[in-house]
Amino acid sequence: MSPVPSTHCQQTFSGSDTDVHCLPEGTVRWYQLPFFKRLTSVVLLLISWQLAVAVFTPALLPAPSEVFIRLAEEWQGTMPLHLSQTLIRVAIAFSAAMILGTALGLAMGHNRKVDAWTDSLLTLMLNVPALVTIILCFIWFGLNETAAIIAVILNKAPNVAVTLREGARAIDPKLMDVARVYRLGRVRTFRKVYLPQITPYLIAAARGGLALVWKIVLVVELIGCSDGVGFQLSSYFQLFDITAILAYTLAFVTVVYGIEALVLRPLENRLSGWRKS
Repeated sequence: MSPVPSTHCQQTFSGSDTDVHCLPEGTVRWYQLPFFKRLTSVVLLLISWQLAVAVFTPALLPAPSEVFIRLAEEWQGTMPLHLSQTLIRVAIAFSAAMILGTALGLAMGHNRKVDAWTDSLLTLMLNVPALVTIILCFIWFGLNETAAIIAVILNKAPNVAVTLREGARAIDPKLMDVARVYRLGRVRTFRKVYLPQITPYLIAAARGGLALVWKIVLVVELIGCSDGVGFQLSSYFQLFDITAILAYTLAFVTVVYGIEALVLRPLENRLSGWRKS
């Protein structure tokens, strides 16, 4: 006899009658979908924004419709160019910071001498304000692309190093001993034993780091670049153009969210798939 699938039942009342509706176990109603919940939060935000417009003057807080119209106008102009410049800076700085920070963090986590020599410097870099690092880089290297990228890397790499150092320290030595006993070899030990343990720390460093890099890149562009989203925000700030500032902010946030949803989350699910098995 085949097993009977479990069901989830709900009662509805109509006058003196009671109707029972049963759904197969695991069935998700449309209003329980994550997409619907996210869409609802966006709609509520727009409603709150529209209500706030009645409190503030249009010069201080334009209506959502005005911002969307301005966004469409800017998109027909130079907005794609400035967005692409910001994305290029973010990609270069983020990649370099992840590579340098991961290498330093793993070295510190596995080697006490390296940790002893670099811990004080790492603590110092973590506590230096990002704005100070940006200004010093522009003074030392000039107002150029190299200085902008270096400033972002110096602000981000220490955070990655700290996260990966803790990940290296959390590696279970017993599992490594088991791999050694079974003679898995260095490559298989790295893929099957070491990498799964360090992956959560890599993901945490990447997701938190990307959010930090976005913000630092905007500050760098605002201070010392002649293009990019940060430069445009600075220009519209001088003109006190709130509508344009919000339009660029909306476009920027949409791009960031798209990268989070289309790249980082699928990558995280793929790398962490072994945990669900």
